[in-house]
Formats: sequence, C-alpha cells, structure tokens
Amino acid sequence: MSFAFSTLLYRLPYKTNMNRIATVDGIQRRYLHDEVAERLRELILSGELEPKERINEIELCERFGISRTPLREAIKILATEGLLELLPNRGARVGSVSQAEIEEIIEVVAGLEATAAELACRTLSDAEIDAIEAKTIVMGKAHERKDDAAYFTLNREIHEAIMAAARNATLSNIYSNLSSRIQRMRYTAHKTAEQWQRALSEHQEMVVLLRTRDGEALSRLMREHIRGKKAVISAAYGS
Repeated sequence: MSFAFSTLLYRLPYKTNMNRIATVDGIQRRYLHDEVAERLRELILSGELEPKERINEIELCERFGISRTPLREAIKILATEGLLELLPNRGARVGSVSQAEIEEIIEVVAGLEATAAELACRTLSDAEIDAIEAKTIVMGKAHERKDDAAYFTLNREIHEAIMAAARNATLSNIYSNLSSRIQRMRYTAHKTAEQWQRALSEHQEMVVLLRTRDGEALSRLMREHIRGKKAVISAAYGS
C-alpha cells in the first residue's frame, strides 16, 4: 500500500459500531455497497491506490467504519468495471492495463468523444459553452504555474462537460465505464513541451468550434485529440 494512502488512513476517524455507519466518513446506510464502491473508485482513479496494488480489506473496513460484506460487494462492482482484479483465494488488486488494451480503449474512447462532440453542438447552451471556456482559461493558467493537479482535474471536467452536453445517457454510460479504466493514465501521463502546447491549443480550438456549433469539425478534432495521447500513455504505462 502506498505511503500516502497509509498516512491518510490513520488520520481519518472511524467508528466500529455497525449500527452507526450511516454517519461514517459520509457514507450513507442505504445502498452502502454503492457508496463504498464510489469511494474505492476515487482512490483508484486519483492514484492513491496504484496499479497491481493489493486491496487491504482490514484497513479499508477500518477507514470507512464498515464490515467486510459491503466492501466485498463494492470490490465485485469495481471488478466488473475492470478497475480491480479478483485473485483466487487471495482477495483483489488494482487492475492494470496492457499495451494492447490501452490502444484499443483509446481508440474507442476517441470515437465516443467524437460522437459526443457532434451531438453536443446540436444541443448545448451558451451558458454551457461559457463554463467550458472558463475552465479552459483556468486550465491554461494552471499549466503556466505548473499546477498539474489542477490542470488534470480541469482537463477531465472539460471533456466530461462536452460528453454531458451531448444529452445521450447511453453514450455517457458507455464512456464512463470504459474511460475509467485509463482515466488516471490519460490525465497524468507526462508530455513534452510540444505536446503540452498542442493539447492546450486543441482545447482552445474546441471552444471556438463549440461557439460556431461546427459539430463535424469538432468531432474530427476530438478524435485526433484523444488519439494523440496514445503514444504518451503507452510509453508511461504500457505493460
């Protein structure tokens, strides 16, 4: 388990009385395993739990103040998403992605985002474009001050905002489930100065095309924008 995770674990309060779990760490009693799955998903996507790291059930149960039953149900949920791998008689570990899988997933995600971009241009409001533009500006400033955490968060929020603007629940669900497998890789893989500038320029162009509602051009740009990350992700994380 990573040092950051272990340190944070012992700083958080927890309660051992199972009758009081409704208030533990913000987790609600109703649909407890779904809430636990969401918290565990956040730990994985943020990088606090790293690829191939074993899941320590005892420590997580203490952290969330829950029994093993909802935790194991949550583990099963994340296993179906590919975020965790179940090990026969040995619990679970954070999933890893092979080189071939990275290439396949990025290609599909590129297609999904290209479709979302075209649909979004038909439906999104001026207010939504304003919000995306504002995030793009702030993201650029985060890059200038080398605030990687803020940059990557804003980058993800921009892509998710365009996906949401497509107003297509089926598309969004497929995208969410698939993109989650490479989310951390996608937004934290290191880039050269040239690649950074290209990414920023493409985000600025996205705003222009959203303003003109040019769905066809934005769809092409989005597909190439995502494909452009394939080599960077593969070099950093491919196995």
